[in-house]
Amino acid sequence: MIIKRAGVITRHDSPEVEKIGHSLLAWFSEREVEAQLNQVQPEMDMLVVLGGDGTLLHVAKEASTSDIPILGVNLGDLGFLTEVAADELYYSLETVLAGDYRLEERIMLAACVVHGTDGAKSAPVYALNEVVIVKDSTEHMVRLRCWADKEYITTYRADGLILATPTGSTAYNLSAGGPIVHAELDTMVVTPICPFMLESRPVLLAPQTRITTQLMAPAGEVKVIVDGNLQWKISEDDYLLVQKASKPLLLISSPLKSYFTILRNKLNWGGSRVDLPLPELVCRHC
Repeated sequence: MIIKRAGVITRHDSPEVEKIGHSLLAWFSEREVEAQLNQVQPEMDMLVVLGGDGTLLHVAKEASTSDIPILGVNLGDLGFLTEVAADELYYSLETVLAGDYRLEERIMLAACVVHGTDGAKSAPVYALNEVVIVKDSTEHMVRLRCWADKEYITTYRADGLILATPTGSTAYNLSAGGPIVHAELDTMVVTPICPFMLESRPVLLAPQTRITTQLMAPAGEVKVIVDGNLQWKISEDDYLLVQKASKPLLLISSPLKSYFTILRNKLNWGGSRVDLPLPELVCRHC
């Protein structure tokens, strides 16, 4: 991939990040790369996202639709998706311009609602992390019937339900007791939130599966949140349909750290952030 056109996306309402964005435009110009600030154009060869995971999530749908790879630069707090640290920015970009990079395909979800009263279907909304059904109040659990394609899974009695991608497995899904799923796997995770029955465990489904969830009476209104944004309020007998989107998001992985390095750093696994190489004795047999 030859980089001729690039987009630089900055975190909203952050003058400091926008200043870095303008410096990056000048850096690209010196290398004869046409760059634009806070625009996503189909003809762009890459996007550089400056901010945190929320900034990246904001442009994920546009980038995936146009097959534009994203390099995420973490100028926020946690940053599972924005892998590159601020002091690694220009080195990482140099490696990309030199053609020394790896693209990761991250599946996305497409969600829509079918209204039980008239059968009307909403336009699809896309998620890189998760689609969450959650109750409005703390008083009662909700009951959610769930199907994988036409096969009935179960009726969950819980505070809600998380439908997550592998990328989103380290987000709300992890907090709710769901599994960590390698980000490049092709699967979907169904995780109940605080289920009434402890036997209600998370389920991994095949990527071609369409998940249908029905809110059962009595429930009142329940919220559907897509990648942290309130998308719909559904009532009794409405159906939520979630399936894998037709196109993945392309992420440019950091040249300085691996997937498990990021997990160790962010989750403090083992209390150590140092890589432990595989012994040479074993490497000879790999």
